[in-house]
Amino acid sequence: MAKHKIYTMSVTSVYPHYVTKAEKKGRTKAEVDQIIHWLTGYNQEELEAQLEKQTDFETFFAEAPQLNPSRALIKGVVCGVRVEDIEEPTMQEIRYLDKLIDELAKGKALNKILRK
Repeated sequence: MAKHKIYTMSVTSVYPHYVTKAEKKGRTKAEVDQIIHWLTGYNQEELEAQLEKQTDFETFFAEAPQLNPSRALIKGVVCGVRVEDIEEPTMQEIRYLDKLIDELAKGKALNKILRK
């Protein structure tokens, strides 16, 4: 079975869209980065290195220093699919990130987005 094309897309190609989506709603790049740090365990230097290398999504999540165990608390619909029902692990990680960015753009408080 062929991999979904999102797996081979570089995070670098999508990252500016995350930032733009957040900024259009009065949020910041720093908040987008904070969400990525929380979800993946990458620090800012590691995140920038992944973006510079144009790492694909599959590798980005496979190499994540420490996926946050609280990410299982992320619930809701992204692209018409409930994130908690996605069975393929990499796709679920990608959709978790999408959901968190959506919540940021909708004005949700960062401490609630980060499930604190």
